[in-house]
Amino acid sequence: MKKSLKTILLSLLVMALWGSLFPMVKLGYSAFDISAKSVPDILMFASYRFIISGLVVSLFCFLKKEKIATPKAKSILNIVIMGLFSIVLHYACTYIGLSTTDSSKTALIKQLGALIYVCFAFLFFKNEKFSILKIIGAIVGFGGIIAINYNLDGLSLAVGDILIIGASICTVVANVISKKSVQGSSPYWITGISQLFGGIVLFVAAIIMGADFLKFNLTAALIFTYICIASICSYTLWYYVLKSNSLSKMFIIKFAEPLFACLFGALILGENILKWQYLIAFLLISFGIVLGNKSDRIKAVKNA
Repeated sequence: MKKSLKTILLSLLVMALWGSLFPMVKLGYSAFDISAKSVPDILMFASYRFIISGLVVSLFCFLKKEKIATPKAKSILNIVIMGLFSIVLHYACTYIGLSTTDSSKTALIKQLGALIYVCFAFLFFKNEKFSILKIIGAIVGFGGIIAINYNLDGLSLAVGDILIIGASICTVVANVISKKSVQGSSPYWITGISQLFGGIVLFVAAIIMGADFLKFNLTAALIFTYICIASICSYTLWYYVLKSNSLSKMFIIKFAEPLFACLFGALILGENILKWQYLIAFLLISFGIVLGNKSDRIKAVKNA
């Protein structure tokens, strides 16, 4: 039970860091004078973030090579492929999709991949047993996302929406690759190589599309520093926790990410969160996390 609690707390820390990046990236757009409709400049911003983060982590791994084993050639290839899905395709689809899709709607659609995986995880991994509690937990947690984004206008499916769904699926694919193919690698190397490769590809794409180089000032540098530190810590912790826990359980906890995004949006951008749906979302997401982890706790008690 202590191990399960540690997993949940570390995972929630990751969700908090990822959630804080939504408003911080918006501040970054303003600090760097980037138009929300300029796809090339947005991709350039993303490329800087991942190139620098990837370089920092890779350099750390290289200097600590006696303590952090260098991944084998096959693992490096898998990490690069994972970077293609988790960084390049995921962020390209997300940022281009955001140009035509509301951010609140994006937060809802991006959880579809996680919901689908939780329901069908047993098809990917032998140790992922079919569990009614996990499915119920996923549905309850997804209900929290719906509560956050509830409105009377309904939902429609446009090109931007399809791109966001694509980004969600890319996240699932990347995590499946990580869980299935790079288990022998350090979370540090996984983070460093995948982010560096993804950042370079995004940079080349941005240059081809005619993006301008970022212009730094003190405010922009401080915001960008936080974004890079949050990216490094969150992804490294995520891959660390993922190595010893089922992916379906992690994806249930991932439903907390949009909730943290709302909270930090209020703290950093002054957005209004005093709405009834946020309370309902908090309760549903918390209950979904408990349900998703309940079967593991029951097994732990039985084994003890």
